Amino acid sequence: MSLEKKDEFDHKGWMKEKDLTPVETTYLTALIWLDTRLRIVDYLEILETLYYRVNLQMPKSHTEQYNLDNKFWYWYPLYTLGLFSTLAYIVAAISGALLGFYYSPATSGDPTTAYSQIEFIMTELQFGFMLRSVHRWSAQVMVAAVFLHMLRVYFTGAYKEPRELNWLIGIVLISLTMVFGYTGYLLPWDQLAFWAGQIGVEMSLSIPLAGEWVAQLLFGGFTLSQATLQRMYIIHVFLLPFVVTTLIAIHIGIVWVQGIAEPH
Repeated sequence: MSLEKKDEFDHKGWMKEKDLTPVETTYLTALIWLDTRLRIVDYLEILETLYYRVNLQMPKSHTEQYNLDNKFWYWYPLYTLGLFSTLAYIVAAISGALLGFYYSPATSGDPTTAYSQIEFIMTELQFGFMLRSVHRWSAQVMVAAVFLHMLRVYFTGAYKEPRELNWLIGIVLISLTMVFGYTGYLLPWDQLAFWAGQIGVEMSLSIPLAGEWVAQLLFGGFTLSQATLQRMYIIHVFLLPFVVTTLIAIHIGIVWVQGIAEPH
C-alpha cells in the first residue's frame, strides 16, 4: 500500500470503501452482515487459535494424559539438556582433536603402540592426564545428557506432530552417540578394550544372514587385529564427527524454525 493510503482506514480498522474493489466490497459487506448477527469473526478466530494450538504447539504429554501428579519432566532445567549435550560434544571434539596429536592406532610392539601412547599421555605428557580425563568425562556427560534429553522429550510429548521428524533425528543421534562411545572405548587397546571388541565381534556374527559380512566390515575379521583398531579409529575420528555434526546442525535448525516445545 502506498504512503498516501496508509491513513485511509476508518476507526474500526476497515479500509475505506474507495480503496476496495467491487468484489472486496461485496465480501466485506456480507461478512459484516453475518458477523453482526452470527459473530462469524469470533468463531473464525477461535478456529484459527485451535489450528495453531494443534499444529504448532506441544501436544498432550504423558504426564497430562495419565494424570500423573509428578511433574518432574516439566522442570525447566531439563529443557537445557539439549544445549548441555551439544556443549559436551564440542568439548569432547576439541579435546579429542588434541589427543589425536599423540595417539597412534597401531598394535605392533610389546606392549602395543596404541597402549604405549595412552601410557605416555597419562604419565609423561604435560597436562596429558587432564586432557584425556576431560575427553573421557565430556563423552560420558554427553551420553547421559542425550539420554535424559530423550526421556524429557518423550514424557512431555514433545516428539509428536509437528516435531516427529526431529524426534527421529534425535533417535539417530543417540544411536550414533553409542557408536561414538564404543569405538572410543576400543582405542586404548587394553584388556577392557580387547574384550569389548570381542563381544562386538560375537554380536556381529549373531546377526542373521549378514553377520559374517558385518564382522568383516566393522572388525576386519572374526578375531581382533590391527585391522580392527584401524577401523575403530577411522569411524571414531574421520566418519562419526562429520555425520554427527551435520545432524546436530539440522536438529538445532529445526528447533529454531519450530520453536522450543515449552511445558504447558
